[in-house]
Amino acid sequence: MRSIVDLFASLDSALAACMKVAVVVMGIFVSFAMVTGIVSRAFLGIQVFGLEELVLMAAMWLYMLGAALASREKSHLSADFIEAFSSNETLHDVMRLIATAISVVMAAFFVTWSYSLFAWGIEMEQVTPVFSIPQYISQGSLFVASILLLLYAIRDLIHDVGKLSLKG
Repeated sequence: MRSIVDLFASLDSALAACMKVAVVVMGIFVSFAMVTGIVSRAFLGIQVFGLEELVLMAAMWLYMLGAALASREKSHLSADFIEAFSSNETLHDVMRLIATAISVVMAAFFVTWSYSLFAWGIEMEQVTPVFSIPQYISQGSLFVASILLLLYAIRDLIHDVGKLSLKG
């Protein structure tokens, strides 16, 4: 059992490293592309056709992978009002479990929805106007991120259930 957990931990670490590299590369690309577009248009009077569609694709992946990384590292936004009003650790754990269970359900809905969008994008064969990049490439970011969010939510649910069961 321990070797399976170690395998998943290794896979998770490798995936996180790849996501971090992708987020940095896309962040740099989006930043420089935006500056290039603004400078070329405002100061040089040159239109850079297709730059917006490249920025949009990269920004979608940047945002979605960033959300997945935040979920992995548990650094995403949360509104933990109970912790502000109560010092009861068991109550905190129960509320965290409820919130995580709701997150798992919502993430499952997002996986279903994003898969439908991704499959529809493949079926419709829509492409961007300048470079003819298939739209499903940006739509795929939603599908990949929702799968990752679901997996991390399930991980958190298992952790929360285990933490609460050890107290009981």
